[in-house]
Amino acid sequence: MLRLSKKTDYGLLALQYLATDAPAGGASARAIAERYGIPAELLAKVLQHLARLGFVAAQKGVHGGYHLARPARTISLAEIVEAIDGPLAITACGRHEEPCEQFGACTVRDPLARIKDRITSVLQTMTLAELTDEEQTIPIVVRGRGEADARLEAR
Repeated sequence: MLRLSKKTDYGLLALQYLATDAPAGGASARAIAERYGIPAELLAKVLQHLARLGFVAAQKGVHGGYHLARPARTISLAEIVEAIDGPLAITACGRHEEPCEQFGACTVRDPLARIKDRITSVLQTMTLAELTDEEQTIPIVVRGRGEADARLEAR
């Protein structure tokens, strides 16, 4: 199963909060953590990492906190996922540093690489602003044997 790490999950929650619900566009790591019931220390580390990479900016002081450093519509989900988890890989051979004993005889490596490319494409084209839009739908194409394409809407 393809899963995002907890760090990425928390980063997405925090960025979404900063894009939509943060008072005056900013909030502390503790306030965001309390809002979602997640570990404040881990979220603070994720936000510090995102600040180093330019996704958020931090302001110190009594009225400080984090705010988005760029408009939500300019931040792709792929950028966020890769910033926290690194490049997307759905198999061990998808990461070059992990050797695979079946590499030479594998018949699913290339099809799985195409699946990874499609997932990456969706993440590259979807922005943080779209993630925050409750009315936004994502078209999903489902293909079956000998069947016409069916378009579904995921919310």
